[in-house]
Amino acid sequence: MRIAIGCDHRGLDFKQSVIRLITEAGHSCEDKGCYTTESVDYPDIAREVAGAVAVGDFDCGVLICGTGIGMSIAANKVRGIRAALCHDVFTAARARQHNNANILCLAAESNREAAAGIVDTFLKTPFEGGRHQLRLDTIEAMEG
Repeated sequence: MRIAIGCDHRGLDFKQSVIRLITEAGHSCEDKGCYTTESVDYPDIAREVAGAVAVGDFDCGVLICGTGIGMSIAANKVRGIRAALCHDVFTAARARQHNNANILCLAAESNREAAAGIVDTFLKTPFEGGRHQLRLDTIEAMEG
């Protein structure tokens, strides 16, 4: 898989760990920023990653900020994006199975020890379709 990844200044070191997890699993990963610990506006990074996923340049994305909340909110403003903030393997699996999430959002300030399982589950779990597709169609219609 081709994966776009980005973070704000609070997620920089965590992002490096997640990139290693992704590449060790055999996927390619493109870092869309940020690249230093200087303060940045997370919506700009979210727009970069979400835009690249939305147009099909990448199979999915990963976004990291302090809580994961801001990145999730910002990424979900991009048409066609279903960004999910996942704190454990269960939510990562459900995000893919039921919501066909295409961006994984992670909190840099918590649950770092769970990151390997969360990332692995998100990347390996398929979308179940069926009744879930009907719900996604409704969400897509809401996008206008």
